[in-house]
Amino acid sequence: MNLFFQAVSVLGAGLVLVAFYFLQRGRWTSHGRRYLWVNLFGAFLLTIVAIEDRRAGFIILEGAWTVVSAYGLWGRVDPR
Repeated sequence: MNLFFQAVSVLGAGLVLVAFYFLQRGRWTSHGRRYLWVNLFGAFLLTIVAIEDRRAGFIILEGAWTVVSAYGLWGRVDPR
């Protein structure tokens, strides 16, 4: 894997972890826009890396994570 995809994977993982951190600290809610957007973008980046690396399990995991985050943004978002 080249340096570009390594950087994308680190950014994606960092975003997912930031969202999780703020959720655990009670600063964000699981239905809040910030949480869902950060999760969506991070998972999307990790999905791209998984596709590039041809890792079926991670494609399924991160693809599902992306879809679930998008669904949360589309249908059930509180104003926070």
